[in-house]
Order: sequence, then C-alpha cells, then structure tokens
Amino acid sequence: MTQQTREMQEKRDAQEAVETPQTAAPADPGCPPAPAPGLAQGWCALSALHSRIESHIERALQAHDLSVREFSVLNVLSEQHDGPGGHLRMHQVADSVVLSQSATTRLVTRLEERGLLSRYLCPTDRRGIYTDVTPEGLALLVEARPTHDGALSEALQDAAQRPELAPLVTAVETLVPPR
Repeated sequence: MTQQTREMQEKRDAQEAVETPQTAAPADPGCPPAPAPGLAQGWCALSALHSRIESHIERALQAHDLSVREFSVLNVLSEQHDGPGGHLRMHQVADSVVLSQSATTRLVTRLEERGLLSRYLCPTDRRGIYTDVTPEGLALLVEARPTHDGALSEALQDAAQRPELAPLVTAVETLVPPR
C-alpha cells in the first residue's frame, strides 16, 4: 500500500468514525450525550412539514400580492383591540411572527408603504411604537384568508400521505389554541 493510499484510507476511516459513533468508546464527561436518533429524525420531519406548508401557502398568497410573513403580520395585528393593553408593540409583533425586530420593522415599513398598516407613538410612553391595520389591510386580509386556509388544508392533506409526516399532521390538526 502506498503512502498516498494509506492516507486516503485513514481519512475514510476517520470520516466513518465521525459518521458512525462507536458505542464502546467512553463518553467524554464534559460533553452532554448526543440526542437519540429519533429526536433528530423528528426534528427533521417537523422542519420538512413546516417548509412544505409555508412554501405551498406562499405560492397561493401570491394571487393577493402577499407573502406568508405579511399575511401573518396582518393577521396578528388584526386581532388587536382598542383600549389599554390592546395593541402590540413592535417587539411583540416580532415575537408573534417569529422574526427579528429589525426584520419585523422592515416588513411593517413595507406594509405601511402599501397602505395596509399605520404606526403611531404610544400616548403614555413616547418610546413605544404601535401598529394598526388600516381598513385596506383588513379588506386584503379578509380577501386572502380563504386562500391561506385552503392552501394550509391542501398542504396538510398532501403531507398526511407521507408516512414520516402523517403523525405530525395529526398533531397539528388536533391542536387546540390556548384561550
């Protein structure tokens, strides 16, 4: 065996050792145990389900000139109510739609430029900025909701046909939102 062949074999062996952990090797006391393979597979399945649903809804909402994130922001903000504590600050919107504050600000700015949202300063705390859905934003949300909901149902039906995603679809369909 040549030196080059031996080095290549050693690299392959080292790679296989990384890809296939040895159960007989003692665990490093400073490292937490690796998660069970089922946990990683479950996470991959959940991620795949989310991606499939989001891309399906994204394509459907193009008919309304909306993205999934824009729809989500309009939806979250449409659930505000008048009175104390009824409006969301920008960080609360960001948390609700799972975006960074800066990404949420850019998104809200685009929606504001389209006349779908308006922003204003909190009357009791001049540092706080609130947003409101305009009548045009509410009208677009009402128009787009059946498209969104239909695309969600279609994506879930399609995913339910895949054995690795079916249990997750069942879990999603049986979730009851908190009151």
